Amino acid sequence: MLQKTIAVQPQLAPDHVPSQSVFGFWLYLMTDCIIFAALFAVFAVMGQQFAGGPSGKDLFEIPGVALETTMLLLSSITYGFAMLGAHKNRKGVLLFWLAVTFLLGLAFLVLEMREFSHLISLGAGPSRSAFLSSFFTLVGTHGLHVTCGLIWMTVLAVQVMRHRDLTEREMIRLTCLSLFWHFLDVVWIGVFTFVYLASVI
Repeated sequence: MLQKTIAVQPQLAPDHVPSQSVFGFWLYLMTDCIIFAALFAVFAVMGQQFAGGPSGKDLFEIPGVALETTMLLLSSITYGFAMLGAHKNRKGVLLFWLAVTFLLGLAFLVLEMREFSHLISLGAGPSRSAFLSSFFTLVGTHGLHVTCGLIWMTVLAVQVMRHRDLTEREMIRLTCLSLFWHFLDVVWIGVFTFVYLASVI
């Protein structure tokens, strides 16, 4: 009796992501670490150079910044839920939590833009002093990264919706975005602690 052999394309195991691709992204994150380390160092040097202008204690409103921080930290948790859905190949769960993560990240950016606008309206723009210049550069660079993360998240969600099941390439991208998003949370904790809190104490 003849047996018919059917070649089946192997599916991606839920917990399997090619380590080489993820390792390459870790290398990218290391370069980002260097960039932010340099920006923190610049702020440490220039953080007390007010040029007769306002200091962080005069300008920063900790409750508002704490709300920004809460939004970003919650978005890290919701992205974790999205990854749980991805590992179970449950697209609906994945897309739902990606949408929640996107909204939290967008809320963070809106609050940050309102803060920048408020500071500039008070005459405390980046050209006012070395302190404000280093502040806007550091926080603005982080905000730019969050913006890129939201764009990446949107593109990735569209790609996921186009396929019935998650592909290996999509799992790699989801994993890399997860690393990127959690990295931004860690950087922001540093910003909140050493820029905002340290300036008002």
